[in-house]
Amino acid sequence: MATYLASLMTVLQPMNLIMLWVCAVIGCILGAIPGLSGGLGITLILPMTFALNTELSFCMLLGMYVGGISGSFIAAVLVGIPGSAASIATCYDGYPMTKKGKAARALTIGITGSFIGTAVSIIVATLCSSAIADIALALGPWEYFSLCFMAISLVVGLSRGSIYKGLLAAFIGIWLSTVGTDQVTNQMRFTFGNYNLFAGINVVCLLMGTFALQQVATSYAKGTQEMPAVDMNGLKGFGLTIKDFVKSAKTIITSLFVGLWIGFLPGMGSGVANMIAYGQAKKMSRHPEEFGTGVDDGVWASEVSNNAGVGGALIPMMSLGIPGDGTTVLLLSAMTIHGLQAGPMFISTNPNLAYMIFAAVLVAAALIFVTELLTKRWFPLLLKAPYHYLYSAILMICFLGAFSASTSMFSVYMMIAFGLFGIILDFFEIPMSPLMLSYILGTNLETYFRRGCSYAKGDMTSFFTRPISCIFLIIGIYSLLSPAVKYFIRKNKSKRAAA
Repeated sequence: MATYLASLMTVLQPMNLIMLWVCAVIGCILGAIPGLSGGLGITLILPMTFALNTELSFCMLLGMYVGGISGSFIAAVLVGIPGSAASIATCYDGYPMTKKGKAARALTIGITGSFIGTAVSIIVATLCSSAIADIALALGPWEYFSLCFMAISLVVGLSRGSIYKGLLAAFIGIWLSTVGTDQVTNQMRFTFGNYNLFAGINVVCLLMGTFALQQVATSYAKGTQEMPAVDMNGLKGFGLTIKDFVKSAKTIITSLFVGLWIGFLPGMGSGVANMIAYGQAKKMSRHPEEFGTGVDDGVWASEVSNNAGVGGALIPMMSLGIPGDGTTVLLLSAMTIHGLQAGPMFISTNPNLAYMIFAAVLVAAALIFVTELLTKRWFPLLLKAPYHYLYSAILMICFLGAFSASTSMFSVYMMIAFGLFGIILDFFEIPMSPLMLSYILGTNLETYFRRGCSYAKGDMTSFFTRPISCIFLIIGIYSLLSPAVKYFIRKNKSKRAAA
């Protein structure tokens, strides 16, 4: 408790608190604008943290993370277009409420649900991460290899479109992680004699190219999105009473558990959590036919669950070194850049920083809650931001960030190359999440595999004979094979029905 309070005081230091709030507000704005996201904000400010101390850096990054998730509901409620995948289900009832003249009520539910989800989930993460880390310390390289394999397989299995495209993306990510000097043999791999690649591919260049540059280029190519007009007269007042909270308590509690669980599973994220929670709320409702017409529980379910995924995703990142969603992949990259190694030893070796991360998320949630309540009448102005100005600023930050990563033009050229590569992947609908996760976990995957083989004197069956390792491998293999199995089952059923 003393460590947590000391970490909280670190967050409350003037500079840390101000930058936490500023980045949370910027993240909220980016999350509210369709086509942008808080994850994009993290990518853009990542190079800016190089010269800053670790505490201030993570206050900025976590503020952007919390603000981005929270702000994504604004466009979903006001114009029926989700700011990100985390608020897709919010459109189903949030926008109908706005059309009924209940915009203030829908926005207040979104703001309050976001705060409840984030606050409760981060408290659970604070209490559980240390215990999970203690359990993880008993695991060996076999279990960690299987865990990394399972994490990548789960993301591949959930990839949109063909699972083969997800596998291709994962293999590309693993291959990119092998570029550079082999840590065991000291041999150069895939460097083609270029000394700039001896240390491997710069993670900042990869992130800014495939994430930020690609996103701006593809969005611009598709044309500027015109937002429908919003009636600003119905945005006054709080819109909720204590009775409304009590009435929706069952939905709120259920959605909390759904968000925590989905967030904990590698690669799932808030985009999956809000859809599952919405479906669950509809099943529990006495009047499921009213969902989609503008009911409170539809907005509560989506916004509580997607923000509960924040704490859920931080648990495996902090305790196991496995990112829970796409944004925590970026946070894990930030840890690597700042010379930190997430995993079972992280909380015990860096207790002040670990608990500072949890405290920063909680404080950011409180700050953005108050800010959104006080400014919600001006939310429609966010949706009128001219995209051509936003894109120009983002491109400028991308080039500056890439150059600052190594103070070399090679990094800029690499970022542009990865941007073009990202555009090609997007054109062929090859998902980016498996690639990024595989790149981040690729080094660990190789290291743990080599260690496991070395400790077992070349006996690779040890990966299957150790129970926990075997369970992780079975889950990973099942996630890869299940789409094909389900396809053949459906095909056989259709044949029998035709016969």
